[in-house]
Amino acid sequence: MKQSYFIADLHLTENRPDITAAFFDFLDEKIINDDPTENISSPKIGRSLPKCLSENEVAKLLDIAASQSGPEGKRDSAILELLYATGLRVSELIALNVNDVTTKDAYVRCVGKGSRERIVYMYPRAMDAVKNYIENARCTLMKSKDQDALFLNNRGDRLTRQWVWVIIKNLAKQAGINKNLTPHILRHSFATHMLRGGATLRHVQELLGHSTISTTQVYTHLNNDYIKQEYGKSHPRS
Repeated sequence: MKQSYFIADLHLTENRPDITAAFFDFLDEKIINDDPTENISSPKIGRSLPKCLSENEVAKLLDIAASQSGPEGKRDSAILELLYATGLRVSELIALNVNDVTTKDAYVRCVGKGSRERIVYMYPRAMDAVKNYIENARCTLMKSKDQDALFLNNRGDRLTRQWVWVIIKNLAKQAGINKNLTPHILRHSFATHMLRGGATLRHVQELLGHSTISTTQVYTHLNNDYIKQEYGKSHPRS
C-alpha cells in the first residue's frame, strides 16, 4: 500500500526533477532500490527577449518630457534624453556627478558593474537638455553648495532609483504609452535602435558596458525580427 502511494506521488512531481530526485534519495533502500530520476535532466528555460519601445514611442516620450516646465521638468527631460542617448543603467544614471558630464565634447563618464569606467557620447538634443538642466534648473534644486550629484530631487538630495521609475511612468502615461515602462526598457531600446541603425555588436557592447559580447548578442534576435518584418514588407513575393 505504501509503495503504490509513493509511486502515485511521483506523478505530482514529474515536472520537477530536482524535487523528485530529493524525494527518491529519501526513499533509497526503504521502498525502492533504484532512482528512476537519475537520467532525468532539468528542463531548459528559454531566455526571454528584452522588451523595447518603437522609435515612434520613444519620440513621443521625449517630446512629452521636453514639454514639461519648471526646474523638475527640465531635469526630467534631461534624464529621459540621457537614458536614451547613452543606454545607461538607472544605477549609473543616479550615480553621476556634475563633473562626469563634459558639455564641450558631449560625453558622459560613468562607472558601471565591476567598477568599469566607460565614456558614452550624446547626440546634440540630449546634450542640450542636460546643459539646459545644469545651467537653468539644477541650481534651483540644489540646497547645498557641497552637493556633487548631477540629478537632484526637490529636497536637493541625489535622485533615487525609485524616483526615476516614477518620473518615467508618469511621462509614459502622459505620452499615451500603455506599457509597463522602466528605465531598463529605455536601455534595451537604445541598444536595439543602435543595431538597427547599423552599429556593430562590439560597439554596442562597449556602449552598454557589457563585460562579454554574449550578453549583447540577445539584441541581435530583436534586430533579426526587425529585418524579417522589413523583408516581409519589401519583397515582391512575400
